[in-house]
Amino acid sequence: MNEANGYSIKEAAVRAGLTGDTIRYYEKIGLLPRAERKQNQHRVYRLEDVDTMKLITCLKKTGMPLEDMKPFLNLSSDADITEFPELHDMMLNHKNKIISQIDSLQQVVDFIDTKLSKQMAEEQACSLSGENVRMPLGSAK
Repeated sequence: MNEANGYSIKEAAVRAGLTGDTIRYYEKIGLLPRAERKQNQHRVYRLEDVDTMKLITCLKKTGMPLEDMKPFLNLSSDADITEFPELHDMMLNHKNKIISQIDSLQQVVDFIDTKLSKQMAEEQACSLSGENVRMPLGSAK
């Protein structure tokens, strides 16, 4: 299909990075509006529906619970979130949680980098059968 005719559930799923079962579930719990149906009762999704699916996927990746997404999904795409102080504060708090998670993950990356650089400094060159092979210190007995 194409944008003018809408997308089948399979096409919408591929475009949004979801499964058909996930899309049906999101409809069931009210994250997505019920899809329009063709005469044969197959679901038809509009581009706006696919965009909403992508937004859900994005918010889910940030760790936002599905229930917390509902108020944001009810806003029109051109709405100014600052006109909704409660939603604005909720999104700002969520953003701050994400920044905190990024900071924590960066500490883990820094720790791993330290361990890797320390290991690299302890390695020595060892020649086996004419090949130059790097081996860590303390492993040769």
